[in-house]
Amino acid sequence: MTTVTFLTEEARIVGFDAQGHSGFAAEGEDIVCAAVTSAVRLVEATINDVMGLCAAVKVREQDAAISFRLPGGLAPMAENTCQNLLTGLMVYLAQLHDEYPENIEVMEA
Repeated sequence: MTTVTFLTEEARIVGFDAQGHSGFAAEGEDIVCAAVTSAVRLVEATINDVMGLCAAVKVREQDAAISFRLPGGLAPMAENTCQNLLTGLMVYLAQLHDEYPENIEVMEA
């Protein structure tokens, strides 16, 4: 199962941890894993590459894990955009959980 935990501080999403293979199908053929990976990569690329922010990203391929943390001290407009992106990711992954409850879990901490 893939587990995604969104980390919050004072009603603000500060990052997330995602880990594990969903187990829906064999590696390379798993549509749930592909959907999670694609969405996470889109948000990370938008925040780091398009917006030019320096969110901390750690990838551990051996255990299918990624850790993402927003930098502190963002300008209000950048903060708002990041919150919208991360909230959108959380909503999307929660919808995946509704469709594939045995394969993905989404939590807040």
